[in-house]
Amino acid sequence: MQTCLRELAATGQATRPGLDATLLWGDARQRIQALASSGVKADVIFFDPFSPPRCPELWTVEFIEQVATCLHPQGRLVTYSSAAAVRVAFQLAGLSVGPVNAVGRRWPGTLAQVSSEGLMPLSVQEQEHLLTRAAVPYRDPTLSASAEAIRQRRQQEQTASNLVPTSRWRKRWLPPYEKKLSPR
Repeated sequence: MQTCLRELAATGQATRPGLDATLLWGDARQRIQALASSGVKADVIFFDPFSPPRCPELWTVEFIEQVATCLHPQGRLVTYSSAAAVRVAFQLAGLSVGPVNAVGRRWPGTLAQVSSEGLMPLSVQEQEHLLTRAAVPYRDPTLSASAEAIRQRRQQEQTASNLVPTSRWRKRWLPPYEKKLSPR
């Protein structure tokens, strides 16, 4: 595996039985549009940007729609994030979501795919989280806004939202010592 990763880093390409990898450099928001237009269909996408508050550009509904276009109809996308805004963005992009165990993490990650077949269902707690203001997704219709503009837009949408305040969900589901550890 390390040999494969070294080759990928050095040449931008790595091919093995069952693997055809290409390393793409540049702004992911522009690269994904070209990739989606090319008709590429991945069996598995490991989605690992920095956290949504830190890098909202790669967690917007519009970016995830482009990523979903690159997913094979039977393919799967997996991410460490269980944030309500992320899960709602996947759903708005036409994907079904379920939890997936994340090694070494307190919270599960998210598995997303076109069909809900074979997905573990979200718990009642997770389902209710998707009905709170935390579930207001990040948006960037032009795929070119700054991180700050994306965060501000989301904050305005949360303020105007009729969804349940997330604090009410936290009081219902989380013990006081875990409230600071919960996913956003």
